[in-house]
Order: sequence, then C-alpha cells, then structure tokens
Amino acid sequence: MIELTITALSHSADGVARHEGRVVFVPFALPGETVRAEIVEEKKGYARARLVEVITPSPDRIAPRCPNHFHIPSSPHSPASTACGGCQLQHLAYPAQLRHKTQTVIEQLTRIAGMPQPPVRECLPSPAPFGYRNHIQLSLTAEGALGYRAAERRERSASPFSGAAQSRAIVPIRECPIARPELMEVFASLKVESATELERVSLRAGVDDVLVVFEGAAPEVEIDLPVSAALLRPDGGALPLAGRDYVLAEVGGREFKVSAGSFFQVNGAVAAMLVGEVLRALELRGGETVLDVYSGVGLFTAFIAPLAGRVIGIESFEPAVEDAAINLDEFDNIELYCAPVEAVLPALDVRAEAVLLDPPRAGCSAEVVEALLKMRAPRVVYVSCDPATFARDAKRLLAGGYTLDFVQPLDMFPQTHHIECVARFTPPRPSQSQLQ
Repeated sequence: MIELTITALSHSADGVARHEGRVVFVPFALPGETVRAEIVEEKKGYARARLVEVITPSPDRIAPRCPNHFHIPSSPHSPASTACGGCQLQHLAYPAQLRHKTQTVIEQLTRIAGMPQPPVRECLPSPAPFGYRNHIQLSLTAEGALGYRAAERRERSASPFSGAAQSRAIVPIRECPIARPELMEVFASLKVESATELERVSLRAGVDDVLVVFEGAAPEVEIDLPVSAALLRPDGGALPLAGRDYVLAEVGGREFKVSAGSFFQVNGAVAAMLVGEVLRALELRGGETVLDVYSGVGLFTAFIAPLAGRVIGIESFEPAVEDAAINLDEFDNIELYCAPVEAVLPALDVRAEAVLLDPPRAGCSAEVVEALLKMRAPRVVYVSCDPATFARDAKRLLAGGYTLDFVQPLDMFPQTHHIECVARFTPPRPSQSQLQ
C-alpha cells in the first residue's frame, strides 16, 4: 500500500504517478489528487495499482451518475474488479473530460507522429453526456446474468493453459446511464432462460424499434415488450427471430437501414455533428469525384452525393454494403465496391478530388496509405475513433509530403476514454521534376 500524487491522465484515463523511479497507473484517480493505492501488477519500468482511498480530491472530481457499477473507492474490500468497465470518466466533471480528450489527441500526435505543435481544436461536446448510446453489447455470467466486462482483469491463472488467465470478469448490471432509456427498458424485461452456447447479447435502438441480437446461439428468452430479435450468423448476416433483423437509424433528418451486424455510430446527435464536420472539411463545390473509403452503410455517402459529381464507396462487410444499396437507392452518381480496401484502392484508375477515410479502430494498413500517396488527392479527410492509430497514419501521410491542416475532436463517447476526430490533410508539394 503506497501514497501517490497523481500528475496526469493517460490516454486510457488512468491516473499517472511516479513512485521510486517508475510510473504507476491508477485507474479512477485524477490529476492533482493525493491517493492511497495498492500495487496489483508490476512490470519492468511501470506498475498498475488499485485505488483504495482519495486523500486529497481534485476540484474536478464529481459523484458518478452510476454508483452501483462505477468504482468508488471506500475501503480495501471494495475492489474495482466488481465495477463495470464501460465507463472510465464518470468521476470527472464534463468540461474537464473535454479538456482531457483534447490534450490526449495533442499528446498522441506529438509522441507518435512527431508533431511538436499539432493543429488540434478543442473537443466538441456531446449534446447529451448521458443516455446517448444506441447500441450496447452484453456478455453472460456463468449463471446466465447479463452484464459488462469488469474494469480490471482478474488475477492471473495458475495454469498458463487456462482461458481465464488475464481475462476480465463479467459484472451483472442493473443500470447503464450512458445507454438510451429504451434500451434499459428492454434490458429490464429481458430474461434469458437458456444461456448454453450464447456468446453475447446486443441491444440496438432505432427510430421506432429496439433490436435484440443474439450471437452464438438463440436462447430461450422472455421479453415483455414488442421488440425485434435476430440471431447473428458467423458470416455477419442475420437470421430474424421476431420482427426485423435491422433497425432504422436517423441522422441529420435521413433514415438509414442498419442490419444486425453492421457498424453505425453509437451517438446519433454527435453523428450529425460529425457529418457536418466532414462536409466542411471536404469543401465540395459540385462535380467532384469523391472516394468514401470504409463506407459502411453509407452514412457519409448519403450527404456527399448531393454535393459531388461522382462518389465511389468501398466497404468489405457485405451486409453493410447491402444496407448501403438501400440507403442510397435514390442517387444515380454512386458506385459501391464490396471488397477489402487494400484490394480496391490501388487498382482504381480515377482522379479523385477528395478522399474520405473512416477506418476501424485499427486504422489504415500500410498498403492503403501507400495507395493514397500515389493518388495524391487534393484533400484527404480522415475520421478516426482512436487517436493512437490516427497519429500513426498521420505520420505516414506527413512523411509522404501531406500537411495536416487541422484535427477536430468530437465527444462521441462521453464518460469513456474513447475519442472521435475529423482531420484534413492537403496535398504533397510538387517535386522539382514536376515543376519543370
């Protein structure tokens, strides 16, 4: 048991302190606080500790909205492993959360991309810091109760062959204040009678329905509300069990069909803000050819198409492409490719005036970045949900001669450490041979 002074927050929202020459990470601790903590994991050069007591609290510390599942240190006998891991920042006042997220983007670009003064704007707030999530994913305990993964890993298993080694326990939940109320209403009435082979249960809210998605196997369930239900197949397709196997999501006055396995932004209000930021960054004047890379169900494509001459969407997940074909049916200037971006982008023989990238959390592969550098599009707009992989890709684009004009963070995920960003890169400078 040691006493620490917290000096910063890490990118994953852990408190950072130094003790006897090494860094100590303390989840749920805040900068400026003096805390008592217990070392639970030691590595070469750093350690992780469990917060036991806040001796001197930060002025930004607040009471969390979710006292039943968010970790509040009270004694050594209330470990964080009994707390849900869905939120990391409920104890931090919302303005301070926004400042932290802005600083995280700056630090990642400085550290990874080597930019001493990256052009990062202040993080835009979510209109609703709570009750915003339209999609939650639940796991099952051995007893069949639904819950989220715990905030901390369990102790290492004595056997290296045990699947429990370094895993995180599942914490049954009673409430989730970041989820939309209609999801919690369905959750409260959902009773899983048979959990054998059931891997996960997801709840998705649309404009007029809630979809319950089962993964692994369809259990025996009771739901006292009129909802849809579907079984997600291993290939990403869905088998409807009751009602529809999709939801209708609304962004910016448009409805989008989103099938059970397709990705869609979890915060509808911030998704509309995100679309606006993307359109401003693209600066379309009419008639341009635009590539929408990792186009999903067509969220951005639907708003780009009326402003461009031609839009080419590339998406590898077939159910999402099928959704996009329906969502974009009114337009005749859109082409959709259902294939990996790495296969399509290098083979496209088009001159694009603008490229929009919205990759998954892992970011873009080296092959995709190389293809972009060869295209030399006048504007590359990058939508990211992970500042670290974005900074890595930014470094590659900068090395290829592009300039980072700006980065606009948006708080798509209040109360968590996750950050959404929109960034724009402008073209490489012409070489001497090209000038001649």
